[in-house]
Amino acid sequence: MTTKPKKFLNDPSNAVDEFIAGLLLQYPNHLRKLANHHVLLHSSFANATTHPNKERVSLLSGGGSGHEPSHAGFIGQNMLSGAILGGIFASPPVSSILAAIRAVTLPKSEGGQGCLLIVKNYTGDRLNFGMACEMANAEGRMITMCVVADDCAVARTKGITGARGVAGTILVHKAAGAAAGKGLGLDQVTDVANVVAKSVGSMGVALNTVTIPGADTVNDRLSQTNELGEPMMEIGLGIHGEAGMRQCPLMSCNDIAKTMLDSVQSYGREVDDTIVPLYNSGDQLLVLVNNLGGTSNFEMSLLARSLVTQLENDGKCKVTRLLVGSFMTSFDMQGASVSILPLNVNITDKVLALIDCETNAPAWAKVDIWKHSEASRPSNSEIAEVIGGDASKDSTAGLSLPPVSINNFDALAATVIEKCCKALIDAEPELTKFDTIVGDGDCGITMARGAKEILQRLESKNLALDHPSMLFSDLADAVSKSMGGTSGILLELMFRKASTTCTSGDSLSSKKLTEAFKAGIEAVSFYGGAREGSRTMLDALSPAAAAMVGGATGADVAAAANAAREGANATAKMDHAEAGRSNYVSDLKGTPDPGAVAVAVVLEAISSVVDM
Repeated sequence: MTTKPKKFLNDPSNAVDEFIAGLLLQYPNHLRKLANHHVLLHSSFANATTHPNKERVSLLSGGGSGHEPSHAGFIGQNMLSGAILGGIFASPPVSSILAAIRAVTLPKSEGGQGCLLIVKNYTGDRLNFGMACEMANAEGRMITMCVVADDCAVARTKGITGARGVAGTILVHKAAGAAAGKGLGLDQVTDVANVVAKSVGSMGVALNTVTIPGADTVNDRLSQTNELGEPMMEIGLGIHGEAGMRQCPLMSCNDIAKTMLDSVQSYGREVDDTIVPLYNSGDQLLVLVNNLGGTSNFEMSLLARSLVTQLENDGKCKVTRLLVGSFMTSFDMQGASVSILPLNVNITDKVLALIDCETNAPAWAKVDIWKHSEASRPSNSEIAEVIGGDASKDSTAGLSLPPVSINNFDALAATVIEKCCKALIDAEPELTKFDTIVGDGDCGITMARGAKEILQRLESKNLALDHPSMLFSDLADAVSKSMGGTSGILLELMFRKASTTCTSGDSLSSKKLTEAFKAGIEAVSFYGGAREGSRTMLDALSPAAAAMVGGATGADVAAAANAAREGANATAKMDHAEAGRSNYVSDLKGTPDPGAVAVAVVLEAISSVVDM
């Protein structure tokens, strides 16, 4: 079944105008539009006291719209002077190309330094740019043209049209633009462009082809499966959706990378009428991995890793410059291309320095260069993890803990912990029953699992009972190991906050324990995002904290236990939860929140011990 493609679109016939308007909003100081034409120029050509072309060669490029950021995104210092935009996947008209040339190029008689046109190898582009070139030359302007044909997917034997111009064109922009920026003459700038154009090779793959804005149907050429039911991909698909070399079943990322590299190598490059491999073992390489429009950044990094790994491990090359991003796209095509520029005898250090030259063109990706090809990249060396060992011991290591002023704290703590854990284990069936109705049914089991872990540590004397700070850290560790889920992390947060609260002060009294309890509850609310009234454990914890107006005395703990039970019961009257799995259940009235009930169970157990 075919459907109309979904696009952010108004009137397709005005799409290019609206696109240009959007770019001008994004770059108000950087770009200017040439009146009456779909042409964007660098702002230095607007009302300049001295025309920039008197000082340096100008560069223009362009083509059909739909390949953004090409080419307008590469307007900037040491790159393009301007870009001519055709309609969607359509060559720009001669009139607009000529108008752009006139805007950025003075006649030689007026001191003009000339202009280089960088053109992708498509018949319409070659003809229209070529016509404008001849017309401008006839006006006394010095114009040259470099045709880029870097696509290795089109066989050399396939007619006179030759290879298509694809993402390798951007490297031509970069080198030639920097050459012009350094004041080189038109012939020298053109030579630089031609050297890069003849040295770079590119290959693309697509998992899904392009859908054009305004089209009545989605192009589903690659959405079908083969006779074995396998999803398909296409090797060498063109940036306008033109047929590639072949379709084949979808491969792994590593195999896709290998296919791309094998295709580039088998296509090779022409040297003295002989076809040789594009790169050789031991070569340093610049690798540009280009997003064709619809591929996630995550996948682009996976592909970049596969490509570089194979080039360096299997090809015995060294990738010293790696660019990954969107350079020349095809609307939403789910695919990518790789462009490889060997840094060998043709690409001299001077040419490479031009590619490395700084630019303010918005779409150029700043390259993190690794020039020392004989050594391992610094990024291969990991920063050593700081190992802390047992978190409960580390949290108080080196701290001078305040003395405990609670009589027989260790014995009291052991009794309280045992009582609370057994109460939670006994409450497991009830908590499970409630959570089966309002959640995913695991609250009772999770709470009991945590309680059993704590009991086991108590019995094996693996809880630090002599100081609340260390004890709370040990409880946090036990909860972290055994409980899992949201309730586990929230209780761990509460215990860890209580632990740090107990590290300050002159002495650790029952009042300080109350302060730690309240601080732990605040941490649960802050990190968990819930509050009292959200139908969570906070509906028992918060009232309990409010009831403890003094210290952790028998009366205060009893008041807290009563408040917790009332808060837990009140959750049965709430018809909606704002947090947790219960948030997905529409009608919760009649059943209390199991987490709040668990809090009430624990506080009632504590109260029974403290009262004694």
